[in-house]
Amino acid sequence: MLGVLGGMGPLASAQFMLRLTLLTPALRDQDHIPAVLWSDPRVPDRTAARIAGGEDPLPALLRGIRGLEAAGATAIAIPCNTAHGWFEAMQAATALPILHIVDAAEAELRRQGVTPGPIGLMGTAGTLAMRLYQGRLDSRGWTCLTPTAEEMDRLVTPGITLVKANDVAGAYSPLAEAARLLIARGARAVVLGCTEIPLGIAAGPVLPFPVCDTIDGLARAAIARCHPPA
Repeated sequence: MLGVLGGMGPLASAQFMLRLTLLTPALRDQDHIPAVLWSDPRVPDRTAARIAGGEDPLPALLRGIRGLEAAGATAIAIPCNTAHGWFEAMQAATALPILHIVDAAEAELRRQGVTPGPIGLMGTAGTLAMRLYQGRLDSRGWTCLTPTAEEMDRLVTPGITLVKANDVAGAYSPLAEAARLLIARGARAVVLGCTEIPLGIAAGPVLPFPVCDTIDGLARAAIARCHPPA
């Protein structure tokens, strides 16, 4: 049974469950992965905790893990990139394997035929400040190009905020512009390294370059882990 530690935000968690279902090779109900979603939007803001001295989200994250353990989960997926800043502490607190979203994103890039080299990386200010992707991918040959501080303030952060407010259509323009700017600086693909961003990008015209949807990447990783082979 897959445990999904969600609520960060609720819409991204719901989209993960949708994509988990749609990407699973299934012909009937019984072919799908048993899953339980712990969607708790009360988890303190991860970015505020890392860069502004906000409340530590770890106790709430561990409470969710305890709930998933009690529900019978045998593996955990977390459809929130910034929460992976506490990955080591969460993994140390449970015997259940936790899928890492950055590894899932790398696998999704390779699935799309994008090989190591320069890639764009969009995410929350917390994700970028913690270097969650750079710290994990630099040694594997990837070079992460990130938005400038001005682009974060004008485009990326407002776009994420709009998705969290359920205005996915309004989020498309700023998020798409930020992605195009990364491609213009030499990125060969753009990682949507916040699970709100794919929702905004999907609300408008398809971008003419590869994008890595980290919701889809994590869903595929969960299917590979939990779905019995045909």
